[in-house]
Amino acid sequence: MTGTTEDRPVNASPHTVSDVMTHTVVAIGRDAPFKEIVGLIQQWKVSALPVLEGEGRVVGLVSEADLLPKEEFRDSDPDRFTQLRRLTDLAKAGALTAGELMSSPVVTVHAGATVAQAARVMAQHRVKRLPVVNDEGLLEGIVSRIDLLKVFLRTDEELADEVRREVVARLFPAAPEPVRVEVSDGVVTLGGRVRDTSLVPAAARAVRAVEGVVDVEFRLRS
Repeated sequence: MTGTTEDRPVNASPHTVSDVMTHTVVAIGRDAPFKEIVGLIQQWKVSALPVLEGEGRVVGLVSEADLLPKEEFRDSDPDRFTQLRRLTDLAKAGALTAGELMSSPVVTVHAGATVAQAARVMAQHRVKRLPVVNDEGLLEGIVSRIDLLKVFLRTDEELADEVRREVVARLFPAAPEPVRVEVSDGVVTLGGRVRDTSLVPAAARAVRAVEGVVDVEFRLRS
């Protein structure tokens, strides 16, 4: 199964994987031959292909790293130490189909997971992308590390509006003077007078939780 890739622009605060993932994915079956896999990766400019069976259930993932052992060991005769240490890579060097090449079981994520949750899953499992599946394990899209970074493409104006609405209005609703919110290259600065400076740590956590914020600085006084 193949398709075109499609990216959704980040126009609003993307709280879930569905907001940033690629929705239409190039995918293959277990029997896809090695050369076809390489051709699809080159044609669609992707670094990995989900492997599907049945009605679209994700059973594995073939990445560029899974393909490279065939070239690496093409004209070499590995010693016994290498054979023992790299059994999986040597097996992939002789693989002919996606079913033999794929990494399985594959780490996946649901579309409703937050961007932060997806980032933690990637870090914990040391993977670069995650197939996005529904409750039945059927493929809905794919999310990569660069997709998770799309939140930092939000404009300074968008960030300022959200900080005013979600942080300032809630924590400092009765400040002696309006709390100023300035954003430059994703760095948020809050300035002005507030009645209770003990709320500053809570405000710092809340501002950093706004997706796309790089850092926060305070110039608040009581």
